[in-house]
Amino acid sequence: MGFYFYSTLIICLAVGTALYLTRTHWRPFAPPIPYVTAPGTIPEPIYNTITAVQNYIDRFRYVRLPQSATFAEDAEAGLHSSNFDLSGNIEEGDSRRGLDETAKREVYRIMKLRNVNFDEARRLFMEDKFGRAGIAADGRPLDRKAVMFS
Repeated sequence: MGFYFYSTLIICLAVGTALYLTRTHWRPFAPPIPYVTAPGTIPEPIYNTITAVQNYIDRFRYVRLPQSATFAEDAEAGLHSSNFDLSGNIEEGDSRRGLDETAKREVYRIMKLRNVNFDEARRLFMEDKFGRAGIAADGRPLDRKAVMFS
């Protein structure tokens, strides 16, 4: 059994070496490799697969979350903006625990991975949360049987 393996290995190495050494002679006649050397866009299924794999890998990427328990510490960590102002809570001495830990962790992860500001990260987080709940990005339900009165 080992004889077949080693014989095949030596033949593959010899053929590969011969092709490498004579590449200047046969390379002009070789067809282009699709998506590597030929110009054009990547097909949608391949692009979606690559994106899904990248998103799966990003889930396990370490993102350090600042440990905070008050609104002041959340504001110091950068989890505030002019549209989401925590200064009123800080000035009044609000005794509550600050922002939701799960949402804060996800928003902070989006800020670091996508390199966006706090408002954009909150918007992306809410659109993702809406999508999982069957709600469109504009707030309307995706259910075909939903009836809305205006």
